[in-house]
Amino acid sequence: MSSVHHRTATVDGHEIFYREAGPADAPAIVLLHGYPTSSFMFRELIPLLADDYHVIAPDHLGFGHSDAPLVGEFTYTFDALAELTSGLLDQLGLDRYALYVQDYGAPIGWRLALQHPERISALVTQNGNGYEDGFVESFWTDVWAYGANPGPDTEPAVRAALSVEAIRWQYVHGVPDPSLVSPDTWEHDFALVSREGNDEVQLALFRDYQNNRPLYPLLHEFLRTSEVPVLAVWGRNDEIFGPAGARAFARDAKDAEVHLIDGGHFLLESHLDVVAGYLRGFLGRVLG
Repeated sequence: MSSVHHRTATVDGHEIFYREAGPADAPAIVLLHGYPTSSFMFRELIPLLADDYHVIAPDHLGFGHSDAPLVGEFTYTFDALAELTSGLLDQLGLDRYALYVQDYGAPIGWRLALQHPERISALVTQNGNGYEDGFVESFWTDVWAYGANPGPDTEPAVRAALSVEAIRWQYVHGVPDPSLVSPDTWEHDFALVSREGNDEVQLALFRDYQNNRPLYPLLHEFLRTSEVPVLAVWGRNDEIFGPAGARAFARDAKDAEVHLIDGGHFLLESHLDVVAGYLRGFLGRVLG
């Protein structure tokens, strides 16, 4: 089994942490994590890919082991996070790669694809939304209200998402056997978002999330014109990004492969082998 290296790079003056494994000359795959986690979510998937692929999994700024400047020191937007990710991949010399996106990793990945469509060899989305279809109204109503009118009336509902109870819910809700999900996951994430000032980082990104939606038509056009291979492997019980979000990729991606699995938002914690099986089969077919 290939070793996993834990590294940092300085991008625009910020230290970005990333996990790297596999042969440098193998086809590359970039793994982009969601909220409220980090590349930690890929800790068990990376070794399952690294024998055949060059795997890169960064922590977004403000997450994991990357720098986490306060909101007065950095303007947190998805545009800005995508620019830092692009800068990291440029430093690493990656000019062709597959993307695996989940949650926040999706809008960051879509920006990378739209900025440099020629670099994208394949797209894999695991509960990473690219369509209005995927938004579960009961979860997103408060986020949209906060983005439209941030203030004391709308902030408490979204600030509640920073609690350990809410983070635990993201991990275990919709999982048929919650005992498969290690408490280390939500305790790890809660500790990091509880760092002084990090709450304001997360609130800034909640406010900015609405600005991802105008990208969707551009993403759909990219899928149609590029005919990039797409795999959607999705926890069908996710009540943040519902299964309609997975099925929607088949509208625009040629021969999109869609698998709905009896799991939740963080599918790798309960169905690692299932996801890895679909992923390795897909990458083997489309990347060779």
